[in-house]
Amino acid sequence: MDKKMSLSNTEERQSRFELRTLLETSRMLIESQEPDFVLNNLLLITMGKLLVPKGMILINQGPDDHYQVSKIKGKNHLNEDDTVQLSFNAEALETSVLEGKKYPELMEKIGLQEESILFNLRTTNHHLGFLCLGPKGTKQPFTESELEFIESLTIISSVAIANSRMFQELRRINRKLDRKVHDLHTLLELSKDFNLMVDQDEIARTFKFAMLGQMLIRTFFFVLDVEGEKSVIASSGLKEKPSKKDINSLFELDDVFYCDQEHDCPFLDKNGIQLVIALRFQNEKIGVVGVGAPANKEEYSREQVDFLQSLGNLALLTIQKTLLLEEQIEKKQMEEELNLAKTIQEGLLPSPVPQIEGFDLEGTNISSRQVGGDYFDVVDTPDGGHILAIADVTGKGVPASLLMANLQSMLHALAPIDITLSQATGSINDIIHDNTPADKFITFFWGKISSDGTYLDYVNAGHNNPLLFHKNEDEPKELDAGGVILGAMPTMAPYDSERIELKPGDLLVCYTDGVTEAMDPDQTEEYGEERLIECMKENRDKSSRDIMNAVINDIKDFSDGVQYDDITLLILKAN
Repeated sequence: MDKKMSLSNTEERQSRFELRTLLETSRMLIESQEPDFVLNNLLLITMGKLLVPKGMILINQGPDDHYQVSKIKGKNHLNEDDTVQLSFNAEALETSVLEGKKYPELMEKIGLQEESILFNLRTTNHHLGFLCLGPKGTKQPFTESELEFIESLTIISSVAIANSRMFQELRRINRKLDRKVHDLHTLLELSKDFNLMVDQDEIARTFKFAMLGQMLIRTFFFVLDVEGEKSVIASSGLKEKPSKKDINSLFELDDVFYCDQEHDCPFLDKNGIQLVIALRFQNEKIGVVGVGAPANKEEYSREQVDFLQSLGNLALLTIQKTLLLEEQIEKKQMEEELNLAKTIQEGLLPSPVPQIEGFDLEGTNISSRQVGGDYFDVVDTPDGGHILAIADVTGKGVPASLLMANLQSMLHALAPIDITLSQATGSINDIIHDNTPADKFITFFWGKISSDGTYLDYVNAGHNNPLLFHKNEDEPKELDAGGVILGAMPTMAPYDSERIELKPGDLLVCYTDGVTEAMDPDQTEEYGEERLIECMKENRDKSSRDIMNAVINDIKDFSDGVQYDDITLLILKAN
């Protein structure tokens, strides 16, 4: 009796010890974010626990039955990182523990005896590999409790491996995203510099500094085709300039050409050029950029190629702009400048207007001249929200459009930043006040729809009060919380903001003064807010586009088609 009780107590203590070991081991493995750490500790712990002199971990490499030796201990003809092909049927891959004696040929392949045991490393949906353990050093068979312990450990380890792989993939994606963000930021800053340039030599110098400073590329060239005349406009580190024949050969290469391929341009090899990228404008190849080895001496990645293409296209487009400006000055300077500005301005406005889930959104801008100072935008935010903005710059023509472009740039730069609309409005106001003439102002309204679409936070900086029509209510609510117009004075106090609830059937109308100040043919009466409200009431049950068209048609009928100011509308309807 005493002997049996003693044996029972010993087994109970052993069970508690194994459970504690299992818990501590599982915590250590699950908390690790490194697959190599998990696999190494799994093999060491199991071999130490069972006194096994030989073991390995095989990791599945895909559907072709290839396994990589991830970890290995003990004498074996295989080494770590070796690959071996092992064929298991579907039933075996669903089995937790496999006996080596049932797979003598496979055991021979991996250098283990037939008395070995294979533990399946798998998650619910994926087979990861095997933990392979040779016979015990004591020649004793594996006990049932030992097999259960190792099986439990492999289940926990499989989860840890899957999690660590996921963490590694997330880190890789984050690094890639960080690089993308850095590249985009660099391109944004360079685009601001390029946009200010009208001299081709200055553009070439800026491109050269970008290659040397941003990409750390010491050897490169930039060839441009201007009306059939091909020439090198920027270069660095070349041993010799390309001949006309060389340049013509460059334009015959593929758009992305790695120079280790066969080619007929000895100039590339003589100067250590590794990559040639074509630059196109309106699908016509008018530029070529060639680069030598990067600073890390590695092959150019797809992301680096994309950045080089973007940088080259940015310089190319800027050069095209300067050439166009020169031609415009020779012919009809002011008219052509206005046309170019109009093209740029149209590119700053959302087209088509982005749609927001749960809402019917429509917007339009009708300029009274080639370019104007009205602006509207719809921008997504990182937290899932959506920003609606509308603005009106004092004056018309190029000065107003340039100030509008600056406002658009600031809005897009601030949208991803986690600050309140009130703080952001104050920052925009200070920048405009400090960097624009005293007679230039902007009326501005913007609001942020919450990610779930239930409310709108807004700030109104001296703009025409948007009208919010609640369902089943005749009179609209005017959204007037905010402060002074942008650029009039420094921000002395924070702009006020207000949160309003959005419900199905609610209708929000944002507009510029070109709507309410449209004049009749006799120039004696304005269209006015009352007519706008009446038009909204008559059409509120229609779609946003139909409402917008109804307002525009009503204004045209009132003014007999004569337009004196820019007309901008942004209409949001909650579904």
